Amino acid sequence: MTFDSVPGRPTPGSPSPTPPIVSGTPSVVQSLRTHSGGSVPFSVEFNPPRDAAGEARLWRAVREFERMHPAFVSMTYGAGGSTKDRTVRVTGQLARETTLLPVAHLTAVGHSVAELRSLVGSYADSGIRNILVLRGDPPGDPLGEWRRHPEGVEYADELVRIVRDLGDFHVGVASFPQGHHRSPDLACDTEYLAAKLRAGAEYSITQMFFEVEHYLRLRDRLAAFDPIEGAKPIIPELMPITSLRTVERAEELCGRPLPDSVLTRLRRAAGEGKEEDRAAVREVGIQIATEMAQRLIAEGAPCLHFITLNFAKATSEVLTNLGYGVTAAPLSA
Repeated sequence: MTFDSVPGRPTPGSPSPTPPIVSGTPSVVQSLRTHSGGSVPFSVEFNPPRDAAGEARLWRAVREFERMHPAFVSMTYGAGGSTKDRTVRVTGQLARETTLLPVAHLTAVGHSVAELRSLVGSYADSGIRNILVLRGDPPGDPLGEWRRHPEGVEYADELVRIVRDLGDFHVGVASFPQGHHRSPDLACDTEYLAAKLRAGAEYSITQMFFEVEHYLRLRDRLAAFDPIEGAKPIIPELMPITSLRTVERAEELCGRPLPDSVLTRLRRAAGEGKEEDRAAVREVGIQIATEMAQRLIAEGAPCLHFITLNFAKATSEVLTNLGYGVTAAPLSA
């Protein structure tokens, strides 16, 4: 996920726009509120497939998760819009061909306002009414300098308003438990989040993290800064680690090194040989994700959002450990 800064300093306590009512399409927040089963809702994140084999794998995972009844599923958007067409097509298929509630990612990178409006229209034509708005990472180098499209937008709150002004859409945004690398400090990062929510976003999904305290501090900071916006759901994002290679991917996604306590457990499981003990690493990774989820549930998290990398088994095992009553998916990872 990406950093979404805003100019100026928002005024704490200012009410945000009233969420629209979308006929026939529930919002993420509505889905969380109406979740049945007696457990905290969960949701999952998919990535646009790169080829036919990847698409087949994605749809196997989709069907596995469909029977687990997540509150919603999200589809990411490639860096710089590199998977734009595939993202729109596959997310539309999720809306038309499954019982799942899809959320489409939308980033401002490399797009003019006219292109962004057209993309939102494409989502609407596909039956998508839930959109996760992100400013986006620079293509090729997520840590590089962010450059606004000459006819685009600079900040995520502008993109929130564009989507909201185009019709009955439900909008979510990104939040950052440890702050984003472009944010001067945590106080400013909290202001940026409050401004995005005040622009009309109804919830946020965090960047991945591996220490629950960071999530709790984010929640407390936002509530202290702006109690109105702080009452909106902050959905924690988790990633079950299944190999040391996945560790590198995890660090790339969250933009920060994993905590020493986590790395120590994983490396101990990997062993001293030339080849890691993948089964042992995977077992520890599932344990870590389960422990974090248990703590988050105890602390009142409104939902658990899992990065799946288009596999179902690891997430289903965590859910089983939590007592969700699902059968582990018979798929790899």
